[in-house]
Amino acid sequence: MISLAKKEFNAFFQSSTGVLIICAYLILNGLFLWLLEVPFNLIQSGYAQLDGLFMLSPWVFLFLIPAIGMKMLSDEKRTGTLEWLLTKPISEWQIIMGKYFAGMTLILFSLIPTFVYVITIFYFGNPKGNIDIGATIGSYIGIFLMASCYMSISLFTSAISENSIIAFVSAVLLCLFFYSGFDQIANLKDLEFSGLFWMSLGINEHYNSISRGVIDFSDITYFFVLSFIFLSSAQIILKSRNW
Repeated sequence: MISLAKKEFNAFFQSSTGVLIICAYLILNGLFLWLLEVPFNLIQSGYAQLDGLFMLSPWVFLFLIPAIGMKMLSDEKRTGTLEWLLTKPISEWQIIMGKYFAGMTLILFSLIPTFVYVITIFYFGNPKGNIDIGATIGSYIGIFLMASCYMSISLFTSAISENSIIAFVSAVLLCLFFYSGFDQIANLKDLEFSGLFWMSLGINEHYNSISRGVIDFSDITYFFVLSFIFLSSAQIILKSRNW
């Protein structure tokens, strides 16, 4: 599994996909956080916090992560490489987890350069060092856990379809639903009495909770369970090819 993850990760950069994903994430962040006059702009916010980054990242990753995952399994199925892989001493679960870890490593590499924003806000804040470190750390943890769910969903849709475009669109729609769809359901007038329940099913509620700097066990559990559900579903789909 580890060797497969390394091979998959190296493939990102051999095909320039990894560089493009990292550059796209950093360029979009740079534009929206520093240059464009939009609500995410850190300079116009008037206070030394990275709220703009943590509000923007879920929407940027909503498209970038499905772009990473859309070919991971769909191409393997379409080209017959999956069958070749399974002739080796490796299971469907190990294949999925190898690709999952490769994708998450790429996400981690995308996030690391944004630490420059933290350093910038820390030193140029007034007074110097006027930044909520706890909330910042919590937000980074939240982004990574949210990205884990997005990646799991993307692998699931990639397992369903041999068409990478269909896998991409399906992943975007599913990620969007889990990020904000349950909030919209909670706001329906007829469901106001159960609003908290519906919100608790969505990623946004738990992401916002962690972003406040409070690492709650229920929030961590939610992200792990949601990721596990979609990764397990991807495994079931791969196994079903023999049914």
